[in-house]
Amino acid sequence: MHYVYLLRSVATPGRKYVGYSDDLRRRLSDHNSGRNASTATARPWRLQTYLAFSAKEHALAFERYLKSGSGHAFARKRLWAPPSPHPSPQVPGAASGALIRQAKSPAVKNIIRL
Repeated sequence: MHYVYLLRSVATPGRKYVGYSDDLRRRLSDHNSGRNASTATARPWRLQTYLAFSAKEHALAFERYLKSGSGHAFARKRLWAPPSPHPSPQVPGAASGALIRQAKSPAVKNIIRL
């Protein structure tokens, strides 16, 4: 799988980061250990949202979009927004703690761990 992820700094809540990886756990560890120069000064980072793609080119295209002007607006409205106060439904057959959150746009679904 190929992931586009959104991180929010715990130490500096206004700092955000959008990236791509094919190994999300390793990449988050890299960000939190300071191995990424652009995120090292705002450690630690918390995973806000991630989206999984089966095709690398689709993931990279979506990451590029999120870094564009209209992509910033989309992410601000749909992906960076705080979670709904309503409880999210459990994903059938998913591990404990796995939740599914439907973004306002029906085209975007993502699985998050809380």
